[in-house]
Amino acid sequence: MSDLADNPKIPVGYLKAWQPGLITAVTPECMVYSSYSMLSGGSDGVIVLYDLENSSRQPYYTCKAVCSVGRSHPDVHKYSVETVQWYPHDTGMFTSSSFDKTLKVWDTNTLQAADVFNFEETVYSHHMSPAATKHCLIAVGTRGPKVQLCDLKSGSCSHILQGHRQEILAVSWSPRHDYILATASADSRVNLWDVRRASGCLLTLDQHNGKKSQAVESANTAHNGKVNGLCFTSDGLHLLTVGTDNRMRLWNSSNGENTLVNYGKVCNDSRKGLKFTVSCGCSSEFVFVPYGSTIAVYAVHSGEQLTMLKGHYKSVDCCVFQSNFQELYSGSRDCNILAWVPSLYEPIPDDDDEATTKSQLNPAFEDAWSSSDEEG
Repeated sequence: MSDLADNPKIPVGYLKAWQPGLITAVTPECMVYSSYSMLSGGSDGVIVLYDLENSSRQPYYTCKAVCSVGRSHPDVHKYSVETVQWYPHDTGMFTSSSFDKTLKVWDTNTLQAADVFNFEETVYSHHMSPAATKHCLIAVGTRGPKVQLCDLKSGSCSHILQGHRQEILAVSWSPRHDYILATASADSRVNLWDVRRASGCLLTLDQHNGKKSQAVESANTAHNGKVNGLCFTSDGLHLLTVGTDNRMRLWNSSNGENTLVNYGKVCNDSRKGLKFTVSCGCSSEFVFVPYGSTIAVYAVHSGEQLTMLKGHYKSVDCCVFQSNFQELYSGSRDCNILAWVPSLYEPIPDDDDEATTKSQLNPAFEDAWSSSDEEG
């Protein structure tokens, strides 16, 4: 899909659709051998595993569920599944967390819960480090103000990070550094932690870069509302955050500086964590943000809104980027998961020797793409 990397304004279209139930969290990961798979978690507590390989080689097809943790399963979550994630180093295991106050570790082969972590509060988000080689910690954000770190090796909560004042809506490990963790809270703050330190967080991000006042760091805020989403860029050099103040901000992850990129109004009325995502492997980086029934696409470093992806009929709850195949997946309350790919243009021979370049949409993508930037 090199065309997407070469031309950031190229339209994007969806080619495939699934109907696994109401989607609240989606995590596609590449599997070994010739196929790749995706996990989805629903508002009914059900977890479904899909095989995404297109064996038919047709441009439009439906992916079938391989297996699921259904309502009759003894270990099924009682309430909405908010996050699912493959174990970063082995797809033989995955994790899920839910409003039922649990984080579960699953054996993919048997679909049995190998371990269960219980919490006193509703779980909003969890994340395992994609880069860590020296620890197996899972960061967990709950309705309480404390970030909890669960150790897969010991099967217990190893330590607690204190520094927020309200519920933790999103957590994310740096893809660049083993021990660096970012957390977002309803207290308007984003903290960066080195989890080896016992003396509190490394940084509390300040939207004003310290220029508005010389107040103590504890007064710093990243947004003027709840911060309910964060995502590192693929190289880990920057961190994106979204808040209920309808703003998205790009931060230098090494020094916490607000880069002051202006994305305009980024509507965000989510009452819980907002699952947005960043591209990987493109010459220009893109960020994909759920926006009602659409997905807004921005250039990460310029702030330009490139297009709006239209295909869902109800609110989009989550989206995630699959770097190996340059595909975007989005889950919506319309009970569909859509896969989006770059729409490729083919040149039309110019018989009239006109100066302008003509092109037509590749037939495999015809009638499948939707973009607000049709001239792109």
